[in-house]
Amino acid sequence: MDTQTLRGEKKVLLVLGDSLSAAYGIEVEKGWVNLLQQELKENTNYADVEVVNASISGETTSGGKQRFNHLVKQHEPSWVILELGANDALRGQNLQATQRNLESIIQVCANVTPQCHVMLLGIRLPTNYGPAYDKFLQKVYRDLAQKYNLLFDPFFLEPVALDSDYMQSDGLHPNALAQPIILQRLLPKVLDLLKKSSDSSS
Repeated sequence: MDTQTLRGEKKVLLVLGDSLSAAYGIEVEKGWVNLLQQELKENTNYADVEVVNASISGETTSGGKQRFNHLVKQHEPSWVILELGANDALRGQNLQATQRNLESIIQVCANVTPQCHVMLLGIRLPTNYGPAYDKFLQKVYRDLAQKYNLLFDPFFLEPVALDSDYMQSDGLHPNALAQPIILQRLLPKVLDLLKKSSDSSS
């Protein structure tokens, strides 16, 4: 297969997340996912990558799992950024179920042809949820990343989460000023993800 043929193929990066990726409370154009698309369009190596943001504010891992098969069929992504679990935890849901849902999404990517490559984004909980619950949530993400050898950021909001200048009044959602900072943290890992092309193994 020559370079021209490869360039003609659709290359989709699908972001499956919740309000943290859906630009909750700010203009969608200012969200980190849209900023990522702009960044890739300016990169000659990845200008043909289309970023599809399938994130929905309030989404849980259960909802993401229910939607994911259809999203894969619709968009045929080569890569997936998986950013779910925050709403499960904020609602005090069973984190073992959260882990099963995330694993189901990861396995869909592992089993489709051609395989799509997953990057997993983790979050931390506010201190009022207690250290034990937060520790369990961290273990959920870490165990999945290790089991499936995923690119992984254990707390992608870390640069902004504790700075009121970068958070909305609810203390949970980053504001517009925070979005370029989030992208700056994630971009090196995203570029590593994009190098994991199904074509590289053929």
